[in-house]
Amino acid sequence: MAAWRQVAPRFLIGLTAVAGSFGIALPVAAEQGAANPTAVLAGPQHDGSHDFDFLIGDWKAHVRRLPDRLVGSNAWVEYDGISNHHKLLDTNANFEQFEVTSTDKKQHLRAQTLRMYKPQTQQWIIYGLDLDNGDLDPAAPVVGEFHGNRGEFYNRITWQGRVVLVRWMWLNISPHAARMEQSFSPDGGRNWEVNWICELSR
Repeated sequence: MAAWRQVAPRFLIGLTAVAGSFGIALPVAAEQGAANPTAVLAGPQHDGSHDFDFLIGDWKAHVRRLPDRLVGSNAWVEYDGISNHHKLLDTNANFEQFEVTSTDKKQHLRAQTLRMYKPQTQQWIIYGLDLDNGDLDPAAPVVGEFHGNRGEFYNRITWQGRVVLVRWMWLNISPHAARMEQSFSPDGGRNWEVNWICELSR
């Protein structure tokens, strides 16, 4: 979703958001012999310049976040808040402002995301931003595309000393509901663990 900032205390959720859960990293091919989830980066077949149009506007956001990843944890933290998306200068680029608070009121997350469509590759390039500190996320953007109502976007990050493949998926898309999931794979796409679920509603 975005460049995430933990207001107190700070968590690296990174994407997209930040050198943690949304930490942005350059997409690379999966390990040889593994199912290659980054194949979406190789050859888009359609003009997807309007694929994020469904997202434009204001949404309620319910988030489930798994802080301890790739260790078999089931201790999810839940949040509620808003996710607002606006087109930029009558283009297909859009900007997201995201803000949620945990149900126990102890954690507050803010994020900003810039999505841009690249006509030459017919893919979306997604950057996380930290407007409060004037930073872009330090590595390469998340890159991918939609196939019907399913969007897939990939990069790689280093998570607690391990290089992991990151996948963002947009699912269940409609004018009134949408779902975004982030997953990590430590084995080049053979196995995935979901660690972030954001359900949007109007």
